[in-house]
Amino acid sequence: MRVVPFLTTTTAVVATVTATVAALAVPAVAVADQAQAVHGRQIQVRRDHPDVRVPFVVKRSGEALIDLDAAAPGTDWAVKGGESAVVSIYVDNRYTTDLVVSGDQPLHRQFALGGVGAGPHQLRLRFAADRSAARSTSVRLGAVKVTTYAPGSTEYLALRYAPIVHGRNNAELGSPYQNATTDTPLIAWHESGPGTAPGRTKLTYSLVWSNEDGGTNTPALMARWGRTTDIEWIYDVEVDEHGRRVAGSDTYQAANHETLHFSGKYEGDHALLETCTSNNNMCDQVTDPMRFFLSALQTRPADQAREHMMDTNAWTYQIMSKEMIREGKIEVASDTTPATPEVSDQRNYLYAVVKKTTDRPNTGSSWVGVSLGVRLKSGDTVYVSNHVDPTWSIQRDDPAATTVELPSGTTADDIEEITANRVVAGTDNGAVLHVTGIGRGFLLGENYLPQQSFLSWNGDVSLDQATPSSVIWRR
Repeated sequence: MRVVPFLTTTTAVVATVTATVAALAVPAVAVADQAQAVHGRQIQVRRDHPDVRVPFVVKRSGEALIDLDAAAPGTDWAVKGGESAVVSIYVDNRYTTDLVVSGDQPLHRQFALGGVGAGPHQLRLRFAADRSAARSTSVRLGAVKVTTYAPGSTEYLALRYAPIVHGRNNAELGSPYQNATTDTPLIAWHESGPGTAPGRTKLTYSLVWSNEDGGTNTPALMARWGRTTDIEWIYDVEVDEHGRRVAGSDTYQAANHETLHFSGKYEGDHALLETCTSNNNMCDQVTDPMRFFLSALQTRPADQAREHMMDTNAWTYQIMSKEMIREGKIEVASDTTPATPEVSDQRNYLYAVVKKTTDRPNTGSSWVGVSLGVRLKSGDTVYVSNHVDPTWSIQRDDPAATTVELPSGTTADDIEEITANRVVAGTDNGAVLHVTGIGRGFLLGENYLPQQSFLSWNGDVSLDQATPSSVIWRR
């Protein structure tokens, strides 16, 4: 047994907190107990070595989060057989979560530890050799911090009901530990809104996976969703004015995107779910040995696309891109051309968010959507987001992410203008589209991380049968 001592204890009192669950009668001041932290000291969790034990003290009972920077030398998410090393995290010998670590550069991660009482506790960090790449030998952890959020805070309610997601073990897709190598859960968040009765609040939890092995194909993901990660809501629950779960109110997104009432088990107030389809839908019966208790502390601004959560966790784009390389879903460099729908190097794309409304409902197999077009300074060719496939245009009226494939080597400075295009799928119902904004636009850098956004536009451009296309941004 190896024990790593903590050095200091601090308590943080956070005032002026954004009311994540505004409808609940809770104090305006959220109290966070920031437990002892390792300052400037690196923890190394090694294969075939004793577990590392780290003591910490909690001053106020509540829901705990752990923040840390993690790196695994010798691993690379782009390399088959060398994808990751996994650390299993325990609190007082209670298994809480797996931490999948890839690459030798530290990434900041945040996980939930569940409810902890006031007093002394111990983290136990185990190198999970059974679910780590054979060539991996260690994981380096730095800036470790445990924070508890006490009852009476808005953060506490969001954390209290966050689900625990077990891994996927579909036999046709690999081992019981397949989420250590494919479709790994990356980040989670919560949103809140009114419930079905006065005084109730609905909490909805969503998750980002590194990809989906089933479901929408890769080119369509890039065109229709602006990424190759998979983003799904996984669980929701209603709470009353006292913050108590309304019995029978919780549902989850099951196979075929069906919404079912949750009938599984809880750990405290945390529903136990499992990723059980190739496109990352949920089951409420748990069998897989891996476990992901991602922090749901983050929330998405109502006026932002879901991909905003990736933008604020930029490393998710890097993991996304490396998985595509390893799984052979990227065109061979010598065959790369924007004229084909196959996905090229993901650094060749403009990543944009478009805002638009449609003056009548888009229903059934026929609808009217929008694509974005890009013209470069070097010529008259217009590269379109949907690759001229009407079904790959943007149908939804929420802020929607999309991508436009550009010639290899294109930079932001090469882009001359952006057009919005009315696209008919099936029969034209005469819908008029109002394009009202471009939320952001960036390319990925050499390291597959988003570069600075250079594109922003707000206005109101009408697209109809007579005027199906319009320039909305020009350099």
